[in-house]
Amino acid sequence: QVPLVESGGGLVQAGGSLRLSCAASGGSFSMSAMGWFRQAPGKEREFVAGIHWNAGSTYYSDSLNGRFTISRDNAKNMVYLQMNSLKPEDTAVYYCAQDRRLLGSGRPGTDFGFWGQGTQVTVSS
Repeated sequence: QVPLVESGGGLVQAGGSLRLSCAASGGSFSMSAMGWFRQAPGKEREFVAGIHWNAGSTYYSDSLNGRFTISRDNAKNMVYLQMNSLKPEDTAVYYCAQDRRLLGSGRPGTDFGFWGQGTQVTVSS
């Protein structure tokens, strides 16, 4: 088990911004691809963004249209999701996830086997 703790969620008006953070406690973080997912009420969990283990590449859901940015700080064992121009349809629980394997890319389809508890993001219209 790899402890992952998300923070930064909350209530924001449409058009606003939030920055989610994920703190990882495991020693393998700096060699692991990371991702963000979200799950809205009544919907399946979906991939939002992924980042290569060394931050060399990032991947995003096509539906975001460039509004979100994933980043990481391996020295601090942190991964972030900057969310701009938020819309009511972005309302969901957002989860941080870590690749089961080392030295992965974080692209969609990555075996993200370790998960945080999630943080709620609510966007009001």
